[in-house]
Amino acid sequence: MLREWQAAFAAQLLTDASVSEKRLAIHRHHVASSLARALAVSFPTVEALVGAEFFRETARRFVMQDPPRQPVLAEYGAGFADFLAEYAPARGLSYLADTARLDWALNVAFHSPYAGRLDAAALATMTADDLAGLSLAFAPGVALVRSAYPIGLIWKASQPDAGDEPVDLARGPARVLVLRQSDGASFVSLGEGEAAFVEALDDGRSIEAAAGMAAAAEPGFDLSRAFALLNTCEVFAALQH
Repeated sequence: MLREWQAAFAAQLLTDASVSEKRLAIHRHHVASSLARALAVSFPTVEALVGAEFFRETARRFVMQDPPRQPVLAEYGAGFADFLAEYAPARGLSYLADTARLDWALNVAFHSPYAGRLDAAALATMTADDLAGLSLAFAPGVALVRSAYPIGLIWKASQPDAGDEPVDLARGPARVLVLRQSDGASFVSLGEGEAAFVEALDDGRSIEAAAGMAAAAEPGFDLSRAFALLNTCEVFAALQH
């Protein structure tokens, strides 16, 4: 009975005031404001692009449509990018949904554990055939975000210390690899072959097979360079023995 009452009360809080009891208005406003603030923390680039007032109204509408289903607010907002893609008032900002996907990936990475990473010394003891057949897992928080727009440049231009230089949207597409590093979350931009290599490894392909798919995506793909970049960025989880 308690759970049913709580569910009913939550539904009332997330219902428009025009169709629910006015005495809940204070609670409703507090809930909506708290959730909007939580979303602003997870999607700072989106807020910077549209402004605080527009963001608050957008967040309020999202909360009404997709309320939290678990108690950790840092984990709330997984559906926000898809919501923005269909949100009529943001229709003129075609890059906004992908920017939200980058924000969300950075949020997930930031809250992911910094677990063990691939030991390059262990790889040095393997034969060439062993390395070619090796499948590698990615560390927690690693994610590839693709976009038709230069979302990495948009993110950088939206930072508080950025200059006023506009971003040319024609400089896309972007392939952004989000990372969990020891001091937080960051990202690196990849070429098409590097992105294809990451996607193939993420699908469980061996290094050799993934390199073949990368070369097909981008002739001239340099496996040694790509692997060195990814390993330097600490994207690979420690080998399981």
